[in-house]
Amino acid sequence: MDTNALSQRFSDIVADLGLEVLGIEFLPSGGQSTLRVYLDVSGSEREVTVDDCEAASREFSAFLDVEDPIPGNYVLEVSSPGIDRPLFTAEQFARVNGQEVKVLLKAPVEGRRRLKGNVVEVNGEHIVVEGEAGRFEFEHADVESARVVPDWVALGYAPQPKPTPGGKKSK
Repeated sequence: MDTNALSQRFSDIVADLGLEVLGIEFLPSGGQSTLRVYLDVSGSEREVTVDDCEAASREFSAFLDVEDPIPGNYVLEVSSPGIDRPLFTAEQFARVNGQEVKVLLKAPVEGRRRLKGNVVEVNGEHIVVEGEAGRFEFEHADVESARVVPDWVALGYAPQPKPTPGGKKSK
């Protein structure tokens, strides 16, 4: 199955809903596979809602019933990207320039397949990530999977120091 072609077809289907398909994951399994579609809102600051996912799921299901591009049994999941947003294209890496990402490469670069660091440059399909382990350069075609690492402090979810008796904060 060509997930890029299916992703493009799904993008065309939901464009009228003001949505875009960030990417697709197909997770094959012996009993029942999963087709996961990640949505975002086109040109808007609003978040993807449950209603958006339901509307897109109805459209995708109708298409899949007619076209039947995937053999066998599978479950369709339609989701927002979440705070640990997956990155499917070099353009999506460019959108998160400066943010921390986790990348799993198809083959090692400088002896490493797993990278964690900030996106410091995206030039076409060429991506540069810099972290504690150093600076790594690779082509997007070499990426098996990638996700944004949430900034828990900026999101307000990081543990806060507990106040001590007497009103002073502990370190």
